[in-house]
Amino acid sequence: MGEVQFMPPVTLPCSRLHGGWYPASGFKGWKQINVKGKTASRSFSDLHALHLAWSTPSTPPRDNNKFSNGRAPMERLPLEMLGSIIELLVLDIPPPCGTARRNVDLMSLLLTSRSVCAATLNTLYKHITIPHSRIFRKFLSNIATHPALGAIVRRIDFSHFNTLTLFESVSERKGTRNLTAETLVQCLELTAHLQEFLAVEHIDDDLGVEVLQKLFFDMPWLQALDFAGCTSPAFKNSFTSLADMAWPQTLSFTRLSFHKCLTLPSALFEQVLPCLANVTHLDLAQTKITDRALQSIPKTAKITHLNFAKCTLLTAPNVIDFLATHPAVENLVYLSVATDARSHQLLDVGDVSQLIPVLPKTLKSLSLKGSRMDDAHIDLLRPLTKSLEELAIGRNMDVNSAAKLLELADDKKQDEPHTLRYLDLSDLWGNELDIVDLFSSRNSLLRPTSMPLEVVEISEQSFKSLSRNRTLERIGWSLQEIGSRCLMVRLQDHRKDRDRGYRWWKMGADNWGMRKIPVSRAEVGGMYGSFMFGRKL
Repeated sequence: MGEVQFMPPVTLPCSRLHGGWYPASGFKGWKQINVKGKTASRSFSDLHALHLAWSTPSTPPRDNNKFSNGRAPMERLPLEMLGSIIELLVLDIPPPCGTARRNVDLMSLLLTSRSVCAATLNTLYKHITIPHSRIFRKFLSNIATHPALGAIVRRIDFSHFNTLTLFESVSERKGTRNLTAETLVQCLELTAHLQEFLAVEHIDDDLGVEVLQKLFFDMPWLQALDFAGCTSPAFKNSFTSLADMAWPQTLSFTRLSFHKCLTLPSALFEQVLPCLANVTHLDLAQTKITDRALQSIPKTAKITHLNFAKCTLLTAPNVIDFLATHPAVENLVYLSVATDARSHQLLDVGDVSQLIPVLPKTLKSLSLKGSRMDDAHIDLLRPLTKSLEELAIGRNMDVNSAAKLLELADDKKQDEPHTLRYLDLSDLWGNELDIVDLFSSRNSLLRPTSMPLEVVEISEQSFKSLSRNRTLERIGWSLQEIGSRCLMVRLQDHRKDRDRGYRWWKMGADNWGMRKIPVSRAEVGGMYGSFMFGRKL
């Protein structure tokens, strides 16, 4: 047995009163000493807790192979659940530098195990985003080598496509032959279960008649088709040739967008619209749609999103009659009949008076921008403000009249509050949006009583005037610019439970003041983000 050891305190090294006595090296604790066959003390447990017990229990052996291959709890999850977990790692929007690697975490998961690899492949190939032609060539090569991967694809998205990412011009990109009408047709043939195809103006020259024929006539699972901004002569000629072909009685599409397809002929819409028996989302903004084509929409359609913005060939009586009597628009959620007041007017004062009473109570977003309005329309609009979340009013009103939309019709009667979160006043020019009236105590537009109003869009002229005034910040508002749009935005707190603007009818967008109808549920960016939120109309 060794001797006991005394450890003096560090602060009083000469003291024998303070400090600690450590037992001898062979000491095993008081529990090892039997007194008349009984344990006389619990000191061993006390010493053990202080790490002063000299008998250390053996560590149980560690089993590194607790689960057999492929039998870990995560691997045994159903594919749907495992896929939902892996989808949390997906980046819908490519990085700012188009050539940077994306979804690196998913690439690492491919090396984890057989079941995780299968679920990751499903996530990687389900929604394909093409930011430049080299990515398209790589994708096409993969599905050509492994056709099973093509069967996974449900969406091909060109909304982030940019010809300048790798090349200085369109002609230089075409010289590489990565993305052409021929390779697009090959891609569509290898993705037979495709449900959504989102094009953009940067590839409109490559949307040849063979590509369009494949999309419209030979892909029975296709539900969403978007040609936003496509205007090239080649694109127009391809659609003209397509219109001359034999068309089926019904097309499979439920969501279709020709947003700003300025060059397409009216005859095309008279050919396409009668075939849309199941359409729910229809964006015809700034197209040559006619009254005849509008009335040809099948009565079996269940349209919830409809955009007529800047359609100069439509007439007010026909639009009002369509919205009042056609069974396809009984449950509208989004409606835009907006125009650019500087060049065209669809609805006069009397037309607006006829239109508002026939609008469905299901509306969440309504744009009357560019129409001629007066104060009498306030009382007509007030019932709709109990369900609307976005509203754009027209010309000839002033800021005091607009503020009345947010006030109760009668203070003495109990009434439902408004639900507006976005109000477009960009058609109020000059003295119609007077700063003195805006900040007046009689005007409730920017006051806390106007909640839940969050965003007010104003004209560029009004924006410049307000930018020189500090009153806006003092009352809890700020000025913001998004693209060419000018906004007054209420300063928000940063609580976790605050409303972030996501709505089912916006299909992934969270900003207010949507100009373009989405046809795919995804995070908004690229050219579609510009069309939706960055442009005046």
